[in-house]
This record gives sequence, C-alpha cells and structure tokens, in this order.
Amino acid sequence: MDIPLRTHVTTQDRARPLRYSRTWDTGVSSIAEARDAVAALLARARPRPGRRPLQDAQLVVSELVTNAAKHAPGPCALRLELLPDATALRISVTDTSGEPPRRRPPDPRRVGGHGLHLVGMLSRGLDVTWLTRGKRVTATVSLGPATA
Repeated sequence: MDIPLRTHVTTQDRARPLRYSRTWDTGVSSIAEARDAVAALLARARPRPGRRPLQDAQLVVSELVTNAAKHAPGPCALRLELLPDATALRISVTDTSGEPPRRRPPDPRRVGGHGLHLVGMLSRGLDVTWLTRGKRVTATVSLGPATA
C-alpha cells in the first residue's frame, strides 16, 4: 500500500512533520524506490537539507531495507518521518524476522556485511522494537545545517 507524501495541517494551521510510508506484501521489490522516497520527502522540506545529509539518509534507508529484504521473508514496511524544522529524518523498517540485527566483525576483505556499521556511523543509533510478528528497526539521521 502506498501513502503519498503530504503535509498534515493541524487546527492551528501549523505544518506537522512530513511523512512517507510504504509496505511490501512479499518483500521489497526495489531498494531504489526507498532511496527515491527519501529524496522526494527531503525535497519538500523547508529548509531543505544539503546534498551530504540527503546522501547519508539514502544510504541508511538502502542498508536497512536491504537487510529486511535479505534476512526477513515476507512483508515489510518503510516509514520516513521528517522531524520538526527539518533537523533529522527518522527511518523505520518493519520486517517479519525475529532475529535482531547483528553487526559482523569488521573485515575489509569481505564483500558485504558492512551495512550496520555504516548505519551506526551515519545515524544517532539503531533502535529495535520487538513486535508480535517481527521487529521494527529505527535510525535517526541528522540533516545538519539546512540551506534555503
């Protein structure tokens, strides 16, 4: 199910955080789609974040969604929420796996297995919330100084 990007307005006519969500019934069909959703959401931010924070957020989304697709069979979901004043982007990925995310020991000769290290470096940490069927992994990426 797709929920289009939009700004929610309160009764005081103040904008609430921009949000995006997407679910996949049978696993993720396109990691690029998740990265594109980050770009589309941040393009609507006021003030707009710079290029580096956008790339960091896209990389974090890519790694989290890839892990869900690779390690958790079945449905999964992505939720993006731009925090007030466009200071950070909260990224949540829900999947059906009961296994916690595991960082593998660093090995520069290994191809793959570095995603959670990257997420840790580019975000304010990784939170795992256990659900009835699976888990939700959340990372918050700072968008740094924003430019108009």
